[in-house]
Amino acid sequence: MRTYEQDAKTLESPWPFTGRVDELELVRGASAAGRPGIVLTGPAGHGKTRLITEAVRGTDHARVTGTPEARELPLAAFAHLLPDTVSLPRAVRMLSGVRVLVVDDAQLLDETSAALVHQLAVHGRTRLVVAATDGVPAPAAVSRLWTGELLPRLALGPLSREDTAQLLAGAGLEPLTVGRLHRACRGDLRLLRDLVAALTGAGRLTPVPGTGERAWRGPLPVTPAVRERLAPALERSGPGGRDALERLAFAEPLPVPLDELEPDVLEPLEADGLIHVDDQGGVTLAHPLHGAALRAVAGTLRARRLARAVDAHGPALAVEQRTLIRRMEQFDVRPVPAPVGEWLVAEGVPLPAGYARVRARFARLRGELREAAAWAREGLRETPSDTGCRAELRLAEGQLPEGRPAGGGDPDDVHSVYAAVRLGAPERAAGRLPAGSVLARHADALARGDGAALDRAAEALAERGFLLYAAEARAQAVRAHRDPRAARLSRTRAVALARRCQGARTPALTGLVLGELTVRQRQIVALAAAGLSNREIAEKLTLSVRTVGNHLYSAYTRLGTGDRGALPWLVDAPERETA
Repeated sequence: MRTYEQDAKTLESPWPFTGRVDELELVRGASAAGRPGIVLTGPAGHGKTRLITEAVRGTDHARVTGTPEARELPLAAFAHLLPDTVSLPRAVRMLSGVRVLVVDDAQLLDETSAALVHQLAVHGRTRLVVAATDGVPAPAAVSRLWTGELLPRLALGPLSREDTAQLLAGAGLEPLTVGRLHRACRGDLRLLRDLVAALTGAGRLTPVPGTGERAWRGPLPVTPAVRERLAPALERSGPGGRDALERLAFAEPLPVPLDELEPDVLEPLEADGLIHVDDQGGVTLAHPLHGAALRAVAGTLRARRLARAVDAHGPALAVEQRTLIRRMEQFDVRPVPAPVGEWLVAEGVPLPAGYARVRARFARLRGELREAAAWAREGLRETPSDTGCRAELRLAEGQLPEGRPAGGGDPDDVHSVYAAVRLGAPERAAGRLPAGSVLARHADALARGDGAALDRAAEALAERGFLLYAAEARAQAVRAHRDPRAARLSRTRAVALARRCQGARTPALTGLVLGELTVRQRQIVALAAAGLSNREIAEKLTLSVRTVGNHLYSAYTRLGTGDRGALPWLVDAPERETA
């Protein structure tokens, strides 16, 4: 069973704050009373400013921002907070009354402003929330904030694939396009926004029949933001440097053997982080954006000379397919690199149905149901009559009954037998699952009604990549636990796993906790899960907004979550489901 909600609206500006739950709480905690503050570092475009804005929203704070134009002007960043002429000691005294001071783009502060920030940290009366960009020289007084251990440092990584998909939900993009954008942007949200706008504006997003989604296939749009990120590669004027990068670009997704390239050319490219040399002596471009961009800016004749024939990818594609099959046979569906299939899809090259079927099944077993459906459709695009791809598509869309094998396979297929466990009937799988496997351990724990064992089975399933199965085992543990605290913990973990499964709705997850709430709380939580705001709920139920908020707070306490986005996984919202 599977449904997902598709928002037809275009992305609004600014984009909604997405993900970063742990980081948000860390920044809020660090800027609370009695704490010194925190420094956030990370590459440009990773959302440092947005995270800080969310963390200090509703608090009494002041903000200063470093700018390139004012780096030579003393205290320029503080001009709106200080008199025209002020000494550094007096500036420290004047700003000591500020509760929270946000310092954005701290790497661009003038030396006097940087010294002021450092002194405020030393005195400790003002809580500082500082953002600095990696890879850009910062004033010594700024870098000493964390190297001198005056403030804790949070290195902000890129958004996860799941969070990127949530961020792009309003754009109506199919999962393989979301994955391509995620890989190309490497967490750079400004570049992500730029690419989506360019693809939309140029009409490069094509409808996917029967889904209401759109797909990006073909070349990368060369926007100003893309050129900016490509500059380190385009500016290679050294002997052979640009030629080597272009050769690697047109060889993608396959590596070029090290002995086919000039060492004297490669060494400076590796030192600058533009190429990667693997353990087998294969050379590839380090940044996933560079290859697509270099191919897009190459002239027609040069592209024809350097381009590799599509059928050259056949052997590598077969290796990927065999690897995925072997991993599934070993009950291990953790992510495995499979760039050839992804590259062919991105370029709009038809996929062999056999490969697409395997990719679809691998994604489905991981709980990535929308992605599984997308891979199955890719196989059907070239071979519309392929029964295996059709079966995988129906399974991903919830149109095949639980337990029926895909592709007309053996009725005793292990995952078909295991479906009985997922449905809560482990006795139907007794003796039919491989002894000692994670699936058999789940079945045994459920048959005994052992909540702790179900939690352990869920951990083992998640470790091997079976995220949906792990979520279901956690949900079953909620009902098996006698200790309410253990049940709440299992529920919280079930929700966290289910949120990574692309909108999956299964019998084990549906309606997980509504029975623990009052009638009014169930009403309000169900409406909140359907996406209504507190004000809309209040109007619908003829209540005050404060009353709605109080009921939600009480419900969150009982549900063991404070995350509104988790509600669809906690409750049964029938208006959002299909059969």
